[in-house]
Amino acid sequence: GCPMAKTATLVLRGGSEQFIEESHRSIHDALMIVKRGTQEHTVVGGGGAVEMELSRSLRAAALDIRGKDQLVVLSVARALEVIPRQLAMNSGFDATDVLNALRKSHADPTNLQAGLWTGVDCDNEGIIDTFQAHIWEPALNKANAIAAAAEAACQILQIDETVKNPNSQQPGAADASGVSLAEQQQRTSAAMGGRGMAGMMGRGGRGVRRLK
Repeated sequence: GCPMAKTATLVLRGGSEQFIEESHRSIHDALMIVKRGTQEHTVVGGGGAVEMELSRSLRAAALDIRGKDQLVVLSVARALEVIPRQLAMNSGFDATDVLNALRKSHADPTNLQAGLWTGVDCDNEGIIDTFQAHIWEPALNKANAIAAAAEAACQILQIDETVKNPNSQQPGAADASGVSLAEQQQRTSAAMGGRGMAGMMGRGGRGVRRLK
């Protein structure tokens, strides 16, 4: 081959187009993470460790908040646990057991510093110190992901109007082609011979027995 070459070609094969597209997306994401890692020299532990630590901090801060704002903070804390939960499910583990172990490790008051980077161990069912295990993520990527998720949630909450078609709410309103309900009924009746179902089936109607 070419030992001094600086480029490489990856050939993807799969049983379906969807599988190929998913593999292509995963490889592209992995390459972009490596590229960002070479440019950004600040890293954090992966495996959902950051999300679990943020969730713990928010739950603790929510205890000092009164009113409905406390529910908002608790909802954000619960939403952050989706990342480690999904990692555990994708690895074929019991997500409930893994999350319980993560909560216990991050909430242990005697081991806060060591439990700071505790995340999901995808190789062996359980939890692990992701920083010591060299499971890292660029800090800039993590900050951008959390900021983007918060902005998306705020945008959804700011939607206070809906697009309505007032004509569709009126009885007998016209459809998309401009034909009113009365016109639709007239056309249907004409197609049936002007006598409803009996006119459509002919005199007496097929299979219909007249009563004397």
